[in-house]
Amino acid sequence: MEPLIITVAPVGAEISRQENPNLPITPREIADEAILCAEKGASIIHLHVRDEEGKATQAKAIFQETIALIKKNSNLIIQTSTGGAAWMTAEERLQPVELKPEMATLTTGTVNFGEEIFSNPMPVVEIFAKAMVAQGVKPEIEVFEVGMIYNALRLVQNKVLQLPLHFDFVMGVPGGIPGEVRHLLHLVESIPLGSTWSVAGIGRSELPLGTMAIIMGGHVRVGFEDNVYYTKGVLADSNSQLVERVARIAKELGRPVATPDQARKILGLASIT
Repeated sequence: MEPLIITVAPVGAEISRQENPNLPITPREIADEAILCAEKGASIIHLHVRDEEGKATQAKAIFQETIALIKKNSNLIIQTSTGGAAWMTAEERLQPVELKPEMATLTTGTVNFGEEIFSNPMPVVEIFAKAMVAQGVKPEIEVFEVGMIYNALRLVQNKVLQLPLHFDFVMGVPGGIPGEVRHLLHLVESIPLGSTWSVAGIGRSELPLGTMAIIMGGHVRVGFEDNVYYTKGVLADSNSQLVERVARIAKELGRPVATPDQARKILGLASIT
């Protein structure tokens, strides 16, 4: 199998310090957490940022500051979120792509998201995809339900995107596909041959789905955006603790963990940058 790519999502848009007091919020805190995660085996940081009040923002200047701090002391692949938060406008969400990160997320459909609706009409998805292509940014197709795979393939048919694609299956969000192994198998079987994929299990599904991904040859995302617990009822001390556990399980199962440069090769980033 290819080496395992571990993505860390340390912040997100919804989690607060009331849910886990160890949540990094400032650019310096996020960068310091990212560097620790890199030392434990992460090769990609899925990046959200917060404003001075700790609220989710897509402000380009805050992304720029955070990215510069991360790059100063690590070789991590920067993957900016264009999901932002469900209440943001498309124009707000797209801002960090202008910074030309190596990767950015591209959610290819609309989904119920807890009590909210995460709106991604196909005309907006196409605008996002074209902006990423124009900036030389590799999209990670964010899949909350199986129809989003076929929406991504429509973009390929319309010559907006090219194969191979990289998918991230976000599983267990209330309103999206449940975080169960049988659904993971269905998603993996639904993507084109030659695609790469990772799984982001939400809450208690993070560990079992991540372990299955290691066994199946996929890749894994962990972090406070998806899950703030280490075990049932026990808060994680840090994002790096969650990264370290996945790296340890991979080692036990005989699968090496990818360095950032190995991840670049697996994802085809060397031909993009």
